[in-house]
Amino acid sequence: MRLVVGLGNPGREYEATRHNAGFWWVENLAEAQRVRLRTESKFHGRVGRVTNGHDCWLLLPSTYMNDSGRAVRALSAFYKIAPEDMLVVHDELDLPPGTARLKKGGGVAGHNGLKDIAAGLGSDFWRLRIGIGHPGDRDVVIDYVLEPPRQEEADLISAAIEHSLEVWPLILSGEMEKAMHRLHTSRDS
Repeated sequence: MRLVVGLGNPGREYEATRHNAGFWWVENLAEAQRVRLRTESKFHGRVGRVTNGHDCWLLLPSTYMNDSGRAVRALSAFYKIAPEDMLVVHDELDLPPGTARLKKGGGVAGHNGLKDIAAGLGSDFWRLRIGIGHPGDRDVVIDYVLEPPRQEEADLISAAIEHSLEVWPLILSGEMEKAMHRLHTSRDS
């Protein structure tokens, strides 16, 4: 893995919203790895580097969600990073809070951040989907993702982030099948 992108919206008013689950994951990873994320205007975001045998870049786009691809394209082009060597971490309406799932490729399911990245790079990148749940009515999805989760949901989302960070060493070393197996296997089994 050479690039990990957390999706979210910049600005204080969005910090605590469900749509920023990807930011939360990368910020937690950066803290655990003692990596400082610095604003890099040429990459349109905050950037850091994990060095564990090889460099892996962390990116939090400072563009809004719908323009996330601009930051991803800038950094991946500069460092010549192929889509299959990228992990995009994002909120997922189709998973309940407390769930995290890893997959490669696939559709964008209406997620505008994924849509913008796929438009410029194709969809052959890895995704870590952090469940935020669905409001039950597609007409209220926009408001739902731009609101903070209820406390019980926030606790479950935090637990999913913590659990998925446990497979980081496998992700970094490219052992994605092992990472998926460990992540997707219930802690109770």
